[in-house]
Amino acid sequence: MCCNLSKYTLIFLFLALSGLYFLLRNIHTVENWNCHTISALYQLQSRIQSSFVPVNLPTFHHNRTFCSHLGQKPSPEDELEERYLLDSIAWPGPPPRSTPPALRQTSDPVHSLFAVLPTKGAREWHVGDQLEALVQMHDFQGRPKRYGGDFILARLHSPELGAGVAGKVLDHRNGFYSAMFPLLWVGSAQVEITLVHSSEAVAVLRRLREERPDRVFFKSLFRLGFLSETTVCNMCLPPDHQPLCNYTDLYTGEPWYCYKPKMLSCDTRINHAKGGYLKHLITNREALLFQSGVNIKVRIHASGPDRINVLPPRKEIDVESSSIKPEPLKLAPSGYYYEDSWRPLSGVALHQFNKSSDITQCLKNKVINMYGDSTVRQWFEYLIALVPGLKEFNLDSPKNVGPFMAVDSTHNILLKYRCHGPPIRFSTVMSTELRYISNELDGLSGGPNTVVVLSIWAHFSTFPVEVYIRRLRHIRRSLVRLLERAPATIVVIRSGNLQALDQEVSLYNSDWYSLQLDEVLRSMFKGLNILLVDAWQMSLAHHLPHALHPPPVIVKHMIDTLLSYICPEKKKSQLI
Repeated sequence: MCCNLSKYTLIFLFLALSGLYFLLRNIHTVENWNCHTISALYQLQSRIQSSFVPVNLPTFHHNRTFCSHLGQKPSPEDELEERYLLDSIAWPGPPPRSTPPALRQTSDPVHSLFAVLPTKGAREWHVGDQLEALVQMHDFQGRPKRYGGDFILARLHSPELGAGVAGKVLDHRNGFYSAMFPLLWVGSAQVEITLVHSSEAVAVLRRLREERPDRVFFKSLFRLGFLSETTVCNMCLPPDHQPLCNYTDLYTGEPWYCYKPKMLSCDTRINHAKGGYLKHLITNREALLFQSGVNIKVRIHASGPDRINVLPPRKEIDVESSSIKPEPLKLAPSGYYYEDSWRPLSGVALHQFNKSSDITQCLKNKVINMYGDSTVRQWFEYLIALVPGLKEFNLDSPKNVGPFMAVDSTHNILLKYRCHGPPIRFSTVMSTELRYISNELDGLSGGPNTVVVLSIWAHFSTFPVEVYIRRLRHIRRSLVRLLERAPATIVVIRSGNLQALDQEVSLYNSDWYSLQLDEVLRSMFKGLNILLVDAWQMSLAHHLPHALHPPPVIVKHMIDTLLSYICPEKKKSQLI
């Protein structure tokens, strides 16, 4: 009798579990069940499944075009522009090898050197001249490199004078590089050359950008009552793994996908968040190319003197014109530091807004719309802290995410910030707050009292450049429409800036990625009535260490530039 009961018990348990499994597989048809019951059953199923099925991220097809050309098909004109932009940022690479090079065969900043060359045959330099330093790269065995592709930064500075200017580096593609500087002040000037990445490291970064757009992954929470699921999301997901939820924007065609939850529908999505960073993307040999203090942002020493003394302008050169218009460079600096103040080389005269009352007066009767990443949110926070009349409204927005708004009702000032649409690596953004900049711009009336500030770069470094080009193209079209209906609207774009690098940051957010995006941004907005705050050169020319969010003293120079655009003393402006 006991054995029969035990046998029936097993049979009933099997039938109960089978029925439970059937109901869970068809839960979408049981819409009137109590949410508590559904949640309890789903949690039971999740526990059972988690015991047997490992949770894995998608394996991407390593196809160079897998992520690049999603979304709306570009027009022939857009394709032509894209090819031009990609050609303009083409980067020389090391010669092809059957096996990856050993560390000893790669660029070593300690064995490399540079020399300051005479100007016009004489070792005498005047304001208005151009200084050249010749850099020769060697490997870790001390042998000269015979090819280019190293990522090198150059700066001319004077700690005594509080002066600094960014240099332009020319790759001769044979192991030699020229660093060119305009001479803009009288007195001492010291050359500083830094190897950011070897050419071999850049080749790894380029491969990761093209083949592993998934190395930063995202997630979304889906919820209906007490039932919730979290799935992986990204701009591109392999469609053959499981069903997808398509969140492609209806107006811009910007693609975004999440894996469909097993139990819930796609319209139950609640939020968007950064999921994390994939690890172990490079080999042990490649990892040697990214060593802090060895071959990431390490100074190259001079073979002789690295400091010169700059004399006043030559007699035949007008003092004022020579200090403002140095001999042309391929990419002339937008400005320089002198006496610890940023001085633009052309365009609007920079005014120092040292008092909060001066800022208030400038922003009076203005609406300032800030869109983008955390580097422009930093501007919002800076103004809030500096101007006591601006009172921030607590909209219960997540810290460091937004959207944020501040008002000075006495002076009729409205300051707003909103993050750009995905990809955005913030902690958690409600899906209802995910807005594409292009759509936000189309909703603005514009006018002389409207200011638009944009910063969009830091979250695109892990994707092929075509993705960034497409996003900027949509923004540009909206800006053109805005300026056509309201030509007096002030539009300011903040460029990317340099940041601190180690191995991990290099693989996801290297300055090399930022440099390539920065050059694309400048090209795409050139010729429009759009103003530039050159955060790249402001961070490169300054003596403080590089940081993703620059220190307050550099932010002040950026804010002074922004406010000088809004309230110029002269009518001409510095366009991109």
